[in-house]
Amino acid sequence: MTTTDFTAYLHDRMPFCATLGMKAEKMSPEEVILTLDWSPALCTSAGILHGGAIMALADSAGGAAAFANLPEGASGTSTIESKTNFLGAVREGSVTATAKPLHVGGSTIVIETELRNTDGKLVGKVTQTQTVLRPRA
Repeated sequence: MTTTDFTAYLHDRMPFCATLGMKAEKMSPEEVILTLDWSPALCTSAGILHGGAIMALADSAGGAAAFANLPEGASGTSTIESKTNFLGAVREGSVTATAKPLHVGGSTIVIETELRNTDGKLVGKVTQTQTVLRPRA
């Protein structure tokens, strides 16, 4: 799959990602990489990319990583816990979220996501737990 194909798949599965302009660079069970470009429309004061936009990027990357690791018979996931540590501001360029599974179980999946700016500097770290959804009987 190309980056364009990954992005189209992401936007189809999570339309909110299209609304914010997220792009998918890589999507596999081992690693999901999404990017979000800085935009004045996504900023808070002083031209800083809004923390909520960055958290949405991390949550989307984590959700995609969890979905890529669904156990047999599962239909999807939903975030039930998320912890974000911001380590720096983003004032230009883009943010890249790299999400990797820490635990893949039958009822929960735990994902860790690193957030880096265009220069590769770590600007945030997120740990989230996704509950595994199953079809109703």
